[in-house]
Amino acid sequence: MHFLITGGAGFLGSHLTDALVARGDEVTVLDDLSTGRARNLSPAAGLAFVEGSVLDRDLVERLTARADCAVHLAAKVGVRLILDSPRETIETNVEGTRHVLDACARHGKRVLLASSSEVYGLSEELPFREDAPVLRGATSEPRWCYASSKELGERLALAYARESGLDVRIARFFNVVGPRQRGRYGMVLPNFVRQALSGEPITVFGDGTQTRSFLHVADWVRAVSSLLEVPAARGEVVNVGSPREVAIERVGRLVRERLASSSPIVHMPYREVYGIRTPDLVRRVPDTAKLEALTGFRAELSLEEAIDDLARERGAVPSR
Repeated sequence: MHFLITGGAGFLGSHLTDALVARGDEVTVLDDLSTGRARNLSPAAGLAFVEGSVLDRDLVERLTARADCAVHLAAKVGVRLILDSPRETIETNVEGTRHVLDACARHGKRVLLASSSEVYGLSEELPFREDAPVLRGATSEPRWCYASSKELGERLALAYARESGLDVRIARFFNVVGPRQRGRYGMVLPNFVRQALSGEPITVFGDGTQTRSFLHVADWVRAVSSLLEVPAARGEVVNVGSPREVAIERVGRLVRERLASSSPIVHMPYREVYGIRTPDLVRRVPDTAKLEALTGFRAELSLEEAIDDLARERGAVPSR
């Protein structure tokens, strides 16, 4: 099978590309390298890289026509990037998604659309279920540009499914972590690992009681591959994550323990980090029953293993 992966040179896309190429599929990666890196992709038979943007409608059209299936991962992500470039975030995440969906609908191609746990917004109905109402903050808060753009992408995808029969599967990702992930745009775990290995203070934003669930990227690849293949996933919105909930303060301590680091843990107010009032979610944990029912998937790798893998990527040897 021939896959088109938008954003395929990024953290997630490159791991999925590796897995698909390893099993004998052809993969065309489309990436503008704004956050992805060409070195994430290892040269291989059956792999083609195209440097370009999902905002280039004609390019998306040509590449989609040659593929059997598309995985749309290209997006502006990370709190820092979203706050710095809210307009670009909305344009890329909405218009780029429309180009991919339109091309897939016109050529009759299956597509998996990457969405995000951010869609749940300020909802307090935990764990987050796919059919739960979503609650967003004020439009004056740029932090919600990403969540709103992802929600609109979902609604657009489902509209294509209803009106043109598009075979679309929507996956809401929850804090995927592992090698090749960078902390440049505010990703918490690679930042903690980098700080612990360099002896810098491990900097926790806020009071550290906010919780998240983390999914190892190798598990993520299994989940996404299954959603692409299972007929029953057609037209469905599915959480992809781990049900293990952990406080960010605890994550910092866990990183310090596993890497035998002497780095102190310090706290920094969000206003000091981002320069504006930026609301954060107190808890974020998925209900993964639907994913398990559709695919049989259960997360197998732990947060500790993700920490170790990030450390090894930096040439360090975990202490335990």
